Amino acid sequence: MIVHMKNLERLSTAELKSFLANQEAVHYAAAEKQGAYSVIESMLKAQHYRRLKKGQKGIVRRFLVKITGLSRAQITRLIQRFLTTRRVVRKPARQPSFHTRYTPAGIALLADIDEAHQELSGPAVRRLLQREFQVYGNPEFARLNGISASHIYNLRKSQTYGKIRVRFEHTQARPVSIGERRQPNPLGRPGYLRVDTVHQGHHDDQPGVYHINAVDTVTQWQVVGCVKTICERDLIPVLEAMLHQFPFRILGFHCDNGAEFLNHNVVKLLNKLLVEEFTKSRAYRSTDNALVEGKNGAVVRKHIGYGAIGAEHAEAFQKFYTAQFNPYLTFHRPCGFATIRTDRRGKRKRVYRHQDYRTLYEKLATLKRWTQYLKEGVTQQHLQQQAQKQTDTQAARAMQKAKLALLARCRRKLGVSGDSPFTGPAARPAHEACRQGRGRAPTPRRWQRSLPAQARRICAESSACRSISDGRSARRTS
Repeated sequence: MIVHMKNLERLSTAELKSFLANQEAVHYAAAEKQGAYSVIESMLKAQHYRRLKKGQKGIVRRFLVKITGLSRAQITRLIQRFLTTRRVVRKPARQPSFHTRYTPAGIALLADIDEAHQELSGPAVRRLLQREFQVYGNPEFARLNGISASHIYNLRKSQTYGKIRVRFEHTQARPVSIGERRQPNPLGRPGYLRVDTVHQGHHDDQPGVYHINAVDTVTQWQVVGCVKTICERDLIPVLEAMLHQFPFRILGFHCDNGAEFLNHNVVKLLNKLLVEEFTKSRAYRSTDNALVEGKNGAVVRKHIGYGAIGAEHAEAFQKFYTAQFNPYLTFHRPCGFATIRTDRRGKRKRVYRHQDYRTLYEKLATLKRWTQYLKEGVTQQHLQQQAQKQTDTQAARAMQKAKLALLARCRRKLGVSGDSPFTGPAARPAHEACRQGRGRAPTPRRWQRSLPAQARRICAESSACRSISDGRSARRTS
């Protein structure tokens, strides 16, 4: 609200206080900044601001903030200026104003040239601008005739050029007709899978194994597999074996846009298993496959680590997943299932209560009429027997024992001549030099960093690690 007030200097301090109390909800603003400065100056002079008490000065300051619309900090600065100079005037601008040589019209001509010639290099565009003026006599290019090649790049970064020339092209979707690009909607039914691959790194420029992770959307029933490569020859048999490990019928298959799944061989396999839906993630929708992405880190990376594992161990990992790892995930590892609450404003919030943590089999058993989704030949009694075969801790220890033995066999392949980098023949001279105080033994820390925590503890207790630590202590004492 913009107002013009007169005779403000005649108001007393009490009247100013009453005005502030009555007009608390009303906000004013000066018509122009110079007019606000004149009002402040006349008000301070009429009220004899220097002689006022502290409380009265606060009333005057709040009144000026009210009627001018300026901030309290700005009013304080102007009052300090008045107390020093007895004047409140607007300071002249200190920012230097340079002469603009290349006007917006000239920048528009540059944008026209770039659009016609598809943005040539700076020297080439400079030559075009010179020819427009010197050869063809176009007077509009008189100023651009003397522009440097480097300044052309500066003008291309200006806002005027950007409004004319810059255009945005969104990422184009891959023209693959396989799969429907949408988020699956299971409607509370098990059998809608989210599938993704996890690569186990490279070693000596050789690719490692690939883990295939499949997670059911509703029950989080998880099955992990392992392949040498993600080509159809290796992937299709393992993928078919993984799908057979799910106790319920597969109704939907969802993946990202990787070519390992978007091919006709996978479509043939899904048609063979009578899968109803084949969907793929949408562009700019990172949550379409977020469930399996979270399981990649919380399950696969946590247990297997990040270190390189040769492709020749894929079959051993596949047997370990089928025999120990997948049954442990299914029947003995609890997962959290969110309870969605909606507040009065319609905002949805996920809450994880303590009673929402169940094993995957327990979650499946809580669904209404869940036995109707089971495959032919799979019964509730059979699943219950598998769940009661071992306790959770016994299954976890058996799985860990098999996993550490498998990882130990795989890691030994990384060193020279089949040994690890700190236990092979090449490391023995370094250990001997370290014991005599003449050198430093090769450290196993980098090699151990990729192992899970329990594997690192076992490695630290081995004879090789003890010899390294003994050598370091001998060097320190010497």
